[in-house]
Amino acid sequence: MFGFLLFAVVAAVTGWLVRRVQRRRAKAGSPAGIPCMARHPEGRGRWRSGRVHVDQGAARWIPRRGPAVDLAGARATAVRPTSVREGLSINPGSRIVTCAPVAGPAIEIAVMPLDLRELLALVPEAGDVAR
Repeated sequence: MFGFLLFAVVAAVTGWLVRRVQRRRAKAGSPAGIPCMARHPEGRGRWRSGRVHVDQGAARWIPRRGPAVDLAGARATAVRPTSVREGLSINPGSRIVTCAPVAGPAIEIAVMPLDLRELLALVPEAGDVAR
């Protein structure tokens, strides 16, 4: 009898805590920016999660940890699907956009297909981009 009562109390408190977290997240809304994964430099770095934001008219990739990468003046040079090897570390359904900044090495940004058009609006395409 005591075990059942203890279980009921623990279940009630757990349910209350979970619901409280859900309400807090719903009130905060979704974060701004385009969710993505990126690696810097192109083809060699590790995939890191973050978001692409627009700050004062210029796009920036802001990782969860580490310094932001400025994409001001960058051009999208290629759009391609993920390879089998890349599909093990990122979502296999995503599209990879290679961005060439004005200075520095290229960066690859992986976004979901529904977010691709929005990313290409922030980082303009350079000439004829292969899709």
